[in-house]
Amino acid sequence: MNSLTATSPADQGFTPDQLELQERARTFVETVLIPLEVQAEEAGGRLAHETIEEIKREAIAARLNGGRVPTQHGGQGWSMIEWFLVGEQLGRVTGGLHWHVPSAYNVLLSGSPEQIERYLVPAVRGEGGDAYAVTEAEAGSDPDGIASSAVQSDGGWRINGEKWFVTSGDVARVLIVMANVVDGPERLPTLFLIEPGAPGVEFVDDPKFTHNYPHGHPTIRFSDVEVGPEAVIGGVGEGHRLQREWFTEERLGIATHGLGAMWRLLEDTTSWALARHQGGQRIMDYQGVSFPLADSATDAAVGRLLALQVAGMVDAGADPKLIHAKASMAKLFVSEAAGRCADRAVQIFGGRGYLRSNVAERFLRELRVDRIWEGTSEIQRLIIARALERRGVEATIH
Repeated sequence: MNSLTATSPADQGFTPDQLELQERARTFVETVLIPLEVQAEEAGGRLAHETIEEIKREAIAARLNGGRVPTQHGGQGWSMIEWFLVGEQLGRVTGGLHWHVPSAYNVLLSGSPEQIERYLVPAVRGEGGDAYAVTEAEAGSDPDGIASSAVQSDGGWRINGEKWFVTSGDVARVLIVMANVVDGPERLPTLFLIEPGAPGVEFVDDPKFTHNYPHGHPTIRFSDVEVGPEAVIGGVGEGHRLQREWFTEERLGIATHGLGAMWRLLEDTTSWALARHQGGQRIMDYQGVSFPLADSATDAAVGRLLALQVAGMVDAGADPKLIHAKASMAKLFVSEAAGRCADRAVQIFGGRGYLRSNVAERFLRELRVDRIWEGTSEIQRLIIARALERRGVEATIH
């Protein structure tokens, strides 16, 4: 893997500080994370505690923790472009090992000073993160279908419901739980901060999934969980607004990581195609090999331009609803393109591509979920279609 140079086309449009950050992230990925990939895969995604702590220390030393979190809370205060440049590098790693880099969901930035001090600041230091609990058995991509409720009780709220696929819920210090506050006939979507050890919080399932990632995605039941008014984050009825901001960043993050995966896949597969000989010539000289690589390279270049445009719109303070639609476009395009890229890479590697020690095989399994979580591809298409109707064609595609 060659380091970026000052004359690389990838440098165009970025400041020297941004390029230094990109190179710092790349060095961390290549020297700390990538060497652990096969070990993590063989361990089912779970590394030893000492190894995880070392990853955290290295990430903090490289100033990669808490990227978008303001510096006064211990983060780096990155722009969205800077966040993109780092996320793209982290996406080059299989096994979800970048999950060990200390950070927190943007929802916590809307918390009270007390909530920020209790949950956000320690997360950025690597002392326990968060988990977002929104999906339910009958409410996946449609947040309006959420049945979890919060009824006012003496001095606070009583919460009931069951959440599925709570990513990192098994290791989180705090759960960010979406529930409808019952106010007469009204149902007000609200986010609550609930600690996993609170009375009435029960982990009822720990399902296994296709990928081997560091954290689980447990099913968590809330039975008459009593919380005080200080558990509400962002205000009663503000759940959908905060969730839209969360979804926007998460969807752009999926696109960004997918671009990093495509970068890695193209590097490794192209190197293989140039070195491997069959029938007296390099397999790269066969169009059945070179053309799929060309298609993947084109997908990666186009997806990168789109994701960078969205990041730039965030930094420029563009219309949040238009950014929301554009982030959906980026997630839709890149998540599907990255899946195609991984499939082509496996085919080019042949039998070796089906080994779990091969980067293409791991990405083939891991990238599939990107078309599902944080809103399926079908949901992204609905959002984009609504943007065409409400924002107009020109604003949506330019």
